[in-house]
Amino acid sequence: MPRVLGFESTMTQTSVRESLLRIEERIASAVARGGRRARQITLIGVSKTHPANTIREAYEAGVRHFGENRIQEWEGKRAGTEGLLAATWHLIGHLQSNKTARAARLFDSIDSVDDFAIAQRLDRARADAGINGKLRVLIEVRIAPEETKSGVEINELPALAERVADLPRLELAGLMCIPPFLEEAERVRPYFKRLRDLRDELTRKMGSALPVLSMGMSHDFEVAIEEGATEVRVGTALFGAREIK
Repeated sequence: MPRVLGFESTMTQTSVRESLLRIEERIASAVARGGRRARQITLIGVSKTHPANTIREAYEAGVRHFGENRIQEWEGKRAGTEGLLAATWHLIGHLQSNKTARAARLFDSIDSVDDFAIAQRLDRARADAGINGKLRVLIEVRIAPEETKSGVEINELPALAERVADLPRLELAGLMCIPPFLEEAERVRPYFKRLRDLRDELTRKMGSALPVLSMGMSHDFEVAIEEGATEVRVGTALFGAREIK
């Protein structure tokens, strides 16, 4: 089987397609409980550590949004995804300041902005590269006091959002969070509700729409949808677990 970065794929094209159907059924059930429609939810296939051929399989099955954690990894497999013209590429991992210029060129959306200096660098990089159109960004919020998690502190969010929104080459679309991993998805609900409340407060304060709430992963995305998620980031449930070799 194809290998990349020491990992080996554990899923075939058929199983990726079958997994996608199961995920779509779960999304449909969750949106029905929340009084919404499935088309209001964007599924981001978390393709980090997965090779280009697996991404192509997911694309052929119908996935159009993909999330990567590391710029260097994405650069290494990008050539293998040529021709996927309708795909949207999201950076969902923490962005280091010395890699902002590369990120601004490689991704359609940066979903993990948590610092104004990073946002400024992205804005400047788009100008330097002569790229027309705004780069979509989300602000990552540190929704729980975990030392291993990145994100802006809740009390610093309003000031950061207002400053990012003023940058001419960035489009602030909403918020993202990575809550604590809890086996019981229901216990994660308060964190999702908190992010939704923060978004609603920002919308009122800024007087502009922030339509995107990126929250929920393989084990808890249904609860996230019930609490207002518009984008869910699904890796294991779509691609299967990865085994280190």
